Amino acid sequence: MKKILALMSSVIMVMSALMGCAAEKTDDEQISKASSQQIAASNKLEKIKESKKLVVGTSPDFVPMEFEDVSSGKKEYVGADIELAKYIAQKLGVELEIKAMEFMAIQQAVMSDVVDLGISGFAKTPEREKAMYLSDYYNNSEEDGQGLIVLADKASLYKDAESFAGKKIAAQNASLQQTLAEKNLPESIELKPVATTTDGILMLTSNKVDAMAVSLDSCKNLIEANPQIAIAEYKFPYTSDGNVIAMKKGEDALLDEINKIIAEVNESDIFTVWKDDANALAKKLNIKTEQ
Repeated sequence: MKKILALMSSVIMVMSALMGCAAEKTDDEQISKASSQQIAASNKLEKIKESKKLVVGTSPDFVPMEFEDVSSGKKEYVGADIELAKYIAQKLGVELEIKAMEFMAIQQAVMSDVVDLGISGFAKTPEREKAMYLSDYYNNSEEDGQGLIVLADKASLYKDAESFAGKKIAAQNASLQQTLAEKNLPESIELKPVATTTDGILMLTSNKVDAMAVSLDSCKNLIEANPQIAIAEYKFPYTSDGNVIAMKKGEDALLDEINKIIAEVNESDIFTVWKDDANALAKKLNIKTEQ
């Protein structure tokens, strides 16, 4: 009887050990599978290289950063940011595909994998940092700041923030300029979000709004092409550190690679060349709000 009990005990011990090993193996397999899935889901850099294509979202209405050139009879996206996108694609050894969209749509496109990168004159804000990875700064030589454009014959009326009390102010939807207008102008303003800078200027020149919040660095050509508008004396109390590139959170390898490329761009100061060339092209094209 003792031998039988001993034998049964041995069998139970062996079965328990086998079950423990099986459970451990199952757990290890699940962990390994989950880890692989996580890596596969987050390694966009490898996917870009494998597909041989970099997809960039931009809003081509922001001279000299991104705008349209139709002088050849077909639409071409040009500007300093477009040259940056081309440079990044070249460094990655892939083709570039530009997806044009409204500015406010770019963030969602980045977060939902519709595009790999958002390059569209983005400023770094706490809200964007919560939603996306943002690169190191580029275009950090901007000097003109942020302000408002108004009808030229009324420019002398706007000397301070209070001058805009009760006025209708256009600003590109989801832009830095919209945030600055909300934070710095009187509560009595009526903010009019617009899809593009062109839409806002059309509203201004047709007296549908009193002013438009803009990046002063990017509106010089628009003012030259539209002498009926001018820069208001008041400027927003804002200092720019430059622009950033947006990408989906969790893409550490892609972020590291983009920051390396941006470091090269900053060291060579080639972005200044791209911006000067873009300004010259916009002037040559005589870009007007009707475009």
